[in-house]
Amino acid sequence: MQTRDKFYINGDWVAPHGTDTIEVIDPSTEEICGVVPSGNTDDVNAAVAAAKAAFETWSQTTAAERSELIKQLAAKITENAQKIGEYCATELGTPLPTSVAMHGGLGIGVMSSYIEVPFEMEKEEQIGNSVVVKEAIGVCGFITPWNFPLHQIVAKLAPALATGCTVVVKPSSDTPLTAYLLAEMIEEVGIPAGVFNLITGPGRTVGEAMCTHPDISMISITGSTEAGIRVAELASGTVKRVCQELGGKSAMVALEDADVADVAARAGGGICGNSGQVCAALSRLIVPRARQDEAIAAAKAAAESVVVGGAFEEGVTMGPVASRSQHDTVRGYIEKGLEEGATLVTGGPDMPEGRNAGYYIKPTVFADVRNDMVIAQEEIFGPVLCIIPYDSEDEAIEIANDSIFGLSGAVFSADPEKAKAAARKMRTGQVSVNGGGFNVAAPFGGYKQSGNGRELGPHGIDEFVELKALQL
Repeated sequence: MQTRDKFYINGDWVAPHGTDTIEVIDPSTEEICGVVPSGNTDDVNAAVAAAKAAFETWSQTTAAERSELIKQLAAKITENAQKIGEYCATELGTPLPTSVAMHGGLGIGVMSSYIEVPFEMEKEEQIGNSVVVKEAIGVCGFITPWNFPLHQIVAKLAPALATGCTVVVKPSSDTPLTAYLLAEMIEEVGIPAGVFNLITGPGRTVGEAMCTHPDISMISITGSTEAGIRVAELASGTVKRVCQELGGKSAMVALEDADVADVAARAGGGICGNSGQVCAALSRLIVPRARQDEAIAAAKAAAESVVVGGAFEEGVTMGPVASRSQHDTVRGYIEKGLEEGATLVTGGPDMPEGRNAGYYIKPTVFADVRNDMVIAQEEIFGPVLCIIPYDSEDEAIEIANDSIFGLSGAVFSADPEKAKAAARKMRTGQVSVNGGGFNVAAPFGGYKQSGNGRELGPHGIDEFVELKALQL
């Protein structure tokens, strides 16, 4: 078990102002795997003061200096990929091999993709008698979720470092240990004191104090839509910029000429990635009605091939969900799907056979789902796939867009141009076309209630930049 009793503020490990603590639970076993401090407003004030002071010098560093530190941090994350995997396996429950590859790999990929981005800050634009220059926005507050404990910090930290911003980070109380590991790496690399500050604690105290603090210029949150709304409300009092990466209910559309069995197999296995705890998860499979049986068979086989178990057990391909609360939520949605009359293809609300401890969910597939059902409209955030039949391709796109969310999506067709044309009609921030892979250098973010702003790649710095026009 790890016991952390300090925060990382102003380049040093400092004692919290209060004495409250947070227990971190291993979701594979339901045992305590760590303890961290629970911060308060005084801790936030100290972290913000350090970040504000550091901003004066950090924002004036050259792009070359910032690039070199980003390069060193990427190398340090690479060096620690195995340890990152072990931390995420312990506190999140992702099977260790997957955890090293996904949680460690994403951290490496995203930070490495920003090595050259600082030089974007030196580019100027001439417009008539004006020169437009970029400047760092200031102190940034990051509120990050539990489903990707490293990646969701790095996706915000990399552009902040690139632009010359300083940061205060509040990770999720469910998975704070990986954030401590990142702070240790930052200390080892020698990123200047006050540029990165880490506080743990509940959103209702630490998070809300960050949102209302007058010296924080920008808040970036990844979380539920409800949390994003609350952050925006609080931040409005000081007219902060708010970047929100929120919920999703993304659709995978098999057009009439697609290989439906292949698409359904992808969907049935894919929904189990990270135990379905992925904001961009393709949780709605939209297929031609005449071929729904074909989709059902393939999705069922894929879901039933998933091996559920503890993060450190041999041969496991899907671990538990992250917490008791999430376990109860996902089981509740599965029960709701049964009540709504959807056809249960595989899975269900009961614990997997042989499991009586840990937050395990069976990979679950529903068919004959109508898009107005709760399970088709609300984000379940678990390994639950909804198969929705359609009668025309226009209806398929209409169903895909009939959501309050718009974060991700996918479309498959035997004709690549037809697939791209359908993708352009989908109201969502990203669309995978015929299996196109995730790109850490491409902008990521949502339409509608999936949020605003973009993360990743050169476009990701826009949220951290103020534009200044020099009139000459």
